[in-house]
Amino acid sequence: MDDGAIVVEELPVVDVGPVAHGGHCVARLDGQVVFVRHTLPGERVRIRITERGKRFLRADAVEVLDAAPDRVAAPCRYAGDCGGCDFQHVSPAGQRRLLTSVVREQLDRLAGLTWEGEVEAVEPDDLGWRTRVGFAVDDVGRPGLRRHRSHDIVPIEECLIAHPDLPRVLDRTWDAESVEAIVSSTGERLLVTDATIPDAVEHAVDGVVAVDGTVRGGRGALTERVRDHAMRVSGSGFWQVHPAAAVTLVDAVLDAAEVRAGETVVDLYAGVGLFTSFLADAVGEQGTVVSVESDHRASRDARRNLHDRPQVRLIGATVEQALESGPFGSADVVVLDPPRTGAKRAVAGIAALTPRRVVYVACDPAALARDLATFADLGYRLEHLRGFALFPMTHHVECVATLVPA
Repeated sequence: MDDGAIVVEELPVVDVGPVAHGGHCVARLDGQVVFVRHTLPGERVRIRITERGKRFLRADAVEVLDAAPDRVAAPCRYAGDCGGCDFQHVSPAGQRRLLTSVVREQLDRLAGLTWEGEVEAVEPDDLGWRTRVGFAVDDVGRPGLRRHRSHDIVPIEECLIAHPDLPRVLDRTWDAESVEAIVSSTGERLLVTDATIPDAVEHAVDGVVAVDGTVRGGRGALTERVRDHAMRVSGSGFWQVHPAAAVTLVDAVLDAAEVRAGETVVDLYAGVGLFTSFLADAVGEQGTVVSVESDHRASRDARRNLHDRPQVRLIGATVEQALESGPFGSADVVVLDPPRTGAKRAVAGIAALTPRRVVYVACDPAALARDLATFADLGYRLEHLRGFALFPMTHHVECVATLVPA
């Protein structure tokens, strides 16, 4: 290499540093940062460069020369090829240690906060947990999953993290662009696809098929049950994909919110009303829960799920619109469960409600940390945070943060 350039074919060797947010670890090659997948902190690996940026490289580990103690044999034959999982090569306990490191690093770097907690296990913590799986379909009709950071489709015959009771998708070809398979906590099953559905397929999923949002077989919604609450979720609308996620998060939110009878609670990004329903129980008929959701389908489901709760007020608008219009006055408690991008545009409006507690449910620790920093500028401090490993084999982690006036 007379010009100092990296020759990809040489498959260079690197010493792997800490885990980073996104399912990769950090290494250096000739002074340049490399984000390496399929490895672990402390390993020495041979890598293949997959992407060259101006400031960093991306790479895959293709040979492990010195293995870390948490390394295991990947159970899935598609590991390293399919982009659906990040940590097939890591023990469940090791995965939680990685997630803990990521949450701590993001909070420290982006919010100046020290978190001494640990990401908690939720069973099942390895395989067979995902109750909603979207499959892409290649040019010859084979279903599969996309490669990491690519539109390329890897045809697969099995997905080990998929729930065993999902409708069958992988044993046939499809005249479609995508197929989503869903099974609810009550055992109801659904396919959502733009395919032409043959009778045999309808029979295979008990006649429950939605085609591009138009229902065949008579049903296009599923019933999810969380403790003694039944919730309607239309088609492929949002619902937590781990079978224990809903009850885990409900319990964590209620513990954090410490809602009292007769109080006013605001539930933002409320979806079909999961938290709203339990918060309504907590405030009682003398209290109020204002539930805000902008998605029309979710709002329709929420109306059905909460129609018998006189203490619930439903607002079909974006959170920013609802906060700007000022229908709340003030609130005792605010609960928010924003999308992965966080709640940057809503934080000031939430603080203006002067709640005594804010409970923030986050699926992205970086967005959470940035928003916590903004809350701190507005007079709210982090009192407590819990992390949950609700997406085994992946880099995703769910957090529930409790904020109080500083």
